[in-house]
Amino acid sequence: MRRFLFSQTSCSLLRRQRRPKDIPHRWFLSSASFSTAEYDDGDAFQSSPSKVKIFDRHLKRTQRDRAAWLLRPNDSFVHAVAENLVDRLEDCKKTFPTALCLGGSLQAVRQMLRGRGAIQKFIMMDTSYDMLKLCKSSQLDSGNENIETSYVVGDEEFLPIKESSVDLVISCLGLHWTNDLPGAMIQCKLALKPDGLFLAAILGGETLKELRIACTVAQMEREGGISPRVSPLAQVRDAGNLLTRAGFALPGVDVDEYVVRYKSALDLIEHLRAMGETNALLQRTNILKRETALATAAIYDSMFAAKDGTIPATFQVIYMTGWREHPSQQKSKRRGSATISFKDIQKQFGNGS
Repeated sequence: MRRFLFSQTSCSLLRRQRRPKDIPHRWFLSSASFSTAEYDDGDAFQSSPSKVKIFDRHLKRTQRDRAAWLLRPNDSFVHAVAENLVDRLEDCKKTFPTALCLGGSLQAVRQMLRGRGAIQKFIMMDTSYDMLKLCKSSQLDSGNENIETSYVVGDEEFLPIKESSVDLVISCLGLHWTNDLPGAMIQCKLALKPDGLFLAAILGGETLKELRIACTVAQMEREGGISPRVSPLAQVRDAGNLLTRAGFALPGVDVDEYVVRYKSALDLIEHLRAMGETNALLQRTNILKRETALATAAIYDSMFAAKDGTIPATFQVIYMTGWREHPSQQKSKRRGSATISFKDIQKQFGNGS
């Protein structure tokens, strides 16, 4: 696991630089979302194939709309995650003519492409119309003018993409807000052509551990109890199971830990709002008392502040890689097909210890 430390005010991450390349665009496509499961409500953004609903998808769409107005053009953390995710295309000899980018850090992913994957058609999908409108308005600044780009208003839980229609699916910091993450990943796999690639980055369970501690202590002191203020997130050990359950071949998982430093806890909250990463739990408490909020900030500062007065916030990012099955892919041998036993190897090369 790699660990990055940088400041939110000014940051430079040392990563290898690649050659830049380039994007035109189509108009927005507002598509009716669908699901393999039946549902009664006609609003696809509020319905879910999962019977267990953890997140308020309508609220998350509203938060994404707000984030489109607050989005920071040069967010060091978001760009570092997008760069690390897209950089995996450099390790593939295969090209990906048609790519689908799911909601999350759409703009950062597009900026970091720089000709990677030889993408010719790029579909950007988000639940937020305002976020897509922002991406479209900043099209010329992305340095990808030679890629034909489409914009789709849709939901990851009801993927409005034809089966076996894209070569690459990318999701950067978006899938961890879905109620049915395995179902969303299965739909991503179905949208891929055979030998298509799935790349995703989600926030892991160690994310914002400092804020969780400060919130818990403050609520216990001021209110005599606790309520969920930070969303539940997947653990690293779960990521491989998710890829296997979704049916991806050659699954791969790795994790990076980023430590971002802020001037205060309030700056951290503002950054989360700008990323659209604030609380969207259905069981959330709608009102946070002023004294509890101030106590959280004070406890955060007293427990975690550095000598220079800044406070750290940990973001654990889990990267997932998977392929849709294809006959040309390497496969493990059939169980019991080995022609030599480990006992024979031990006798031949062992030292008796």
